[in-house]
Amino acid sequence: MTNSIPLLRHGERLGRDAFERRYEKTPDVRAELMDGIVYVMSSRVTVPHAVSHFDLIGLMGAYCVPTPGIAGCVGGTVRLSAECEPQPDVSLRILESHGGQSRIDEDYFIAGAPEMIAEISYESLNYDTDIKRPIYEREGVREFILWRVEDQIVDWYVLRDGTYELLVPDENGIVRSEIFPGLWMHAEAMARRDMGAVARVLQQGLASAEHAEFVRKLAVA
Repeated sequence: MTNSIPLLRHGERLGRDAFERRYEKTPDVRAELMDGIVYVMSSRVTVPHAVSHFDLIGLMGAYCVPTPGIAGCVGGTVRLSAECEPQPDVSLRILESHGGQSRIDEDYFIAGAPEMIAEISYESLNYDTDIKRPIYEREGVREFILWRVEDQIVDWYVLRDGTYELLVPDENGIVRSEIFPGLWMHAEAMARRDMGAVARVLQQGLASAEHAEFVRKLAVA
C-alpha cells in the first residue's frame, strides 16, 4: 500500500518541512505557514489587488536599477523560521554578498528576513495586520509596507528597538526609507495611483546624496 501525502488544509498546524511537502501536492492554491498554522488562499487575484501590486512593483523596480547590491522579489517564498513561511507580495533585499541579512537557499527560496516586505491588503486587512505584521516585526523584517487598498492608505513601518513605528511623511508628503536610502514615496499619490507624482518623487530620492552614499557603501561591502 502506497503512503500518500495529504493535501494542505486551512487552519491545521504543521512544521515547515511537512508544510512544504504537502504544498507541493496541493494544486491551485496559495498557502502560507504563519506560526505553525496553515493559511490557504485562492490563487485567483482581483483587479484592485493586481493593479496596486503592479504599481508597487514598478516603484521598487525603478529603485533597484540604479542601486546595485539589492534585489527585489514578487510573491517569492520566504523561510522566515521553522514555523513561518509566507509569500509576501513584494520583498526587497540587500544581497548577502553586500551585507544583507537574508540568503538564497540551495533550492532557490529566500531564507531569513528580507530587509523590506510589502503587502497589498485588499479584503485581507485583518490577516495582514493581525497575523503577518507581528510576525514580520518579531522575525526582524526591518521595514514593512502595508497598502490598505480599500482605505486608499499606504502605511510604512520601520523596526526600531524590536517594534514597528510608522514613518511620518515630511512637509511635502514624502516618506523616506531608512533602510534603503533614496527610496522615497509620496504615500498619498501612491494610494490614489498617481504614478506620475510617485515617479517624480522617486527620481528626487535617486538624485539625493544619501542614495549616492548608499550605493558607495554597497559597492565596498
